[in-house]
Amino acid sequence: MINLPEGGRRLITLPEPARLRLVDLAAVGLGGLYGRPLRAVLSALGIAIGVAAMVGLVGISTVSRAALLAQIEKLGTNMLTVSAGSTLTGEPATLPATAERMVARIPGVTGVSATGLVDTVTVRRTDKIDIATTGGITVQAARPGLFGALGATVRSGTFLNAATSRYPAVVLGATAATRLGVDRAGGHVHIGGRWFLVIGVADRVPLAAEINRSALIGWEYARTLGFDGQPTTVYERSSDDTVTAVRELLPATVDPEHPEQVTVSRPSDALLAGAEAERTLNALLFGLGGIALLAGGVGIANIMVIAVLERRQEIGLRRSLGATRGQIRLQFLTESVTLSALGGLAGVLLGLAVCAVFALVKGWPLAVPLPAVAGGALAAVLMGAVAGIYPARRAALLTPTEALGS
Repeated sequence: MINLPEGGRRLITLPEPARLRLVDLAAVGLGGLYGRPLRAVLSALGIAIGVAAMVGLVGISTVSRAALLAQIEKLGTNMLTVSAGSTLTGEPATLPATAERMVARIPGVTGVSATGLVDTVTVRRTDKIDIATTGGITVQAARPGLFGALGATVRSGTFLNAATSRYPAVVLGATAATRLGVDRAGGHVHIGGRWFLVIGVADRVPLAAEINRSALIGWEYARTLGFDGQPTTVYERSSDDTVTAVRELLPATVDPEHPEQVTVSRPSDALLAGAEAERTLNALLFGLGGIALLAGGVGIANIMVIAVLERRQEIGLRRSLGATRGQIRLQFLTESVTLSALGGLAGVLLGLAVCAVFALVKGWPLAVPLPAVAGGALAAVLMGAVAGIYPARRAALLTPTEALGS
């Protein structure tokens, strides 16, 4: 409403500010990025590194956990080991000689075998090596069905059978073979003052680490080296639905007189615990990636503040031409979010590439860390929005005369 010279009045309607369509918003928002491409790349690089660290670190842990779970599924969780505990006085107990036969009678048991420690001898590469130098390798008597119960395999040669168990023949565990410098069957090692033919070199046994560090000889021949015939460890396999029931029966079955002196364990529990540890580790790695992402967000905030200072005349011109404060705010906020989103996308791709290379090198299944991918991308966008709020508000508060006057 204005007053006319004659004293009359006329109602004048001011035109509404032009609406900023999405296409126009994208154009003005990306204009700053196109105008300074090197600065945009360097700014997005901070976000990309943070997201890549998050996705890469969590991804490597996820791949490791997936490989561990695949190994557990392949090996099964139905194997139990029985070993001697301690007496009431704290002295080491022993398993009865009948332990293996008694375990085989339990309903649901599908396989059973045993090993016995031959602590009277050591194994060496040659007879020129000091007898006290054991290299951490133990000599154990083994039943022919041991590898069947363990689900183990040999990478060279063959395992003991009824015939070779009566002669000086030995099968080396994976670690023992490495320490002795034996990589294939056919050579000889020195055990208890005698030369033994290496008839097999075993692959690594994940569920029985003690087998990896052992030189396995026949049960019958071990008696000639002073072995007393007492089993040290009994390995038992049962069906998946009976493993719990079998575990409860094992102590009393192995040693009816002293079941409290029998220790029963499930080796796969340790692997499952390792898988859970990997999951817990993911939270820590996610936090470390978040810290790197925060640093990238601070960098974007700094760049946007500088952009507002450098483009004051542009802001003043747009305000003079009718742009509202809300449109100026959206312009700079769009620029900040786009910059952060592009960095987040690059970081996700880089992190996934690291995971793929790691899985390929290790020969493990590729497991995509979906929570880290989604969390990294979302965090990048949110970080860009938060980092752009202050610069966008500062730009919107500039008046046309203030902006153009600078």
